[in-house]
Amino acid sequence: MKVTCSILMAVYNAAPYLCEAIDSVLAQSVGSWELLCVDDGSTDGSLDILQRYAERDARIKVFSGMGNQGPAKARNVALRHAEGEYVMMLDADDWLSPRALERIVDCFDQNPLTDCAVFTLIEEYGDERKPYAMPFRVGDVMSGKDAFRHSLTWQLHGLYAVRRSLHMAYPYDDSCRLHSDDNTTRLHYLHARQVRLCPAQYHYRKHADSISFVIHPTHFEYLDANLSMKRLLERELDEAHRNGDDQQVAFIESALTTYEQHRWLQYVDKHWFLYQHRRAFTAQQKTLIRQKLRHFYGTFTHPSPIKFGYTRIRPYWLFLAQEWLYFRLR
Repeated sequence: MKVTCSILMAVYNAAPYLCEAIDSVLAQSVGSWELLCVDDGSTDGSLDILQRYAERDARIKVFSGMGNQGPAKARNVALRHAEGEYVMMLDADDWLSPRALERIVDCFDQNPLTDCAVFTLIEEYGDERKPYAMPFRVGDVMSGKDAFRHSLTWQLHGLYAVRRSLHMAYPYDDSCRLHSDDNTTRLHYLHARQVRLCPAQYHYRKHADSISFVIHPTHFEYLDANLSMKRLLERELDEAHRNGDDQQVAFIESALTTYEQHRWLQYVDKHWFLYQHRRAFTAQQKTLIRQKLRHFYGTFTHPSPIKFGYTRIRPYWLFLAQEWLYFRLR
């Protein structure tokens, strides 16, 4: 059978949720899919669960033995084996609605210029359910550049299906162990002809054990991923200069300005996160986190002042004094 949809799943200690995720794929109204699961060094029995499912259904393929290297590297392993015309990711603790793949395929088939079909994202937190808040609705279509610009500040989320040729040209950014895979979404949108919002529903589970909510030093790896995104944009700018594409140069320069401002807001928020949770970290952890924060302070190219607490001041100790006073008042 020809594979239409390749679903990439990175799995790390997801045993409580994994069956629901895989069952949601098995329940799809179309059967021309493959589920490529990469175990990222799980210690909770997740690999056993994957292997049991693979024994029952040949469309489920399992890869393991890579240790714990992070979701981007794991998904790139899966991507190298993908045979489907369209590629998407499914986190091991999320799930798809039963007609999700059918609607994704219809979206591509009916719109030949569409290179990315964006899921309707439903956020699930316990008994609470709500659609992801963004200024778009099902059926909206935008140019790749517009989608890219909106994704820089996540006005447009990053759960979507993409033509395999585009994904192969831009595999996951695995420069960081965590979070840098988000950067690939932006590159896919940037190089897409059209990006279209699709009625296919993706259910995103928000829970206390997820990377986004855990109070741990890994939270500060967002800074590494954000800097990697800046470097990727600088490469895009260099390429536009080499090609003599003045319009693209102007667009990327504007995008860099927008993203640098966003990156600065994220940086200040990481100081706030440390201040809020300072008692949750050991003395050694706080020392390492502060060293990281100080290092990244030098990577900004003069973000515009916003308000007290968000103004870049030199020397660094004076900026810290501003933050301390701002947080005390806050």
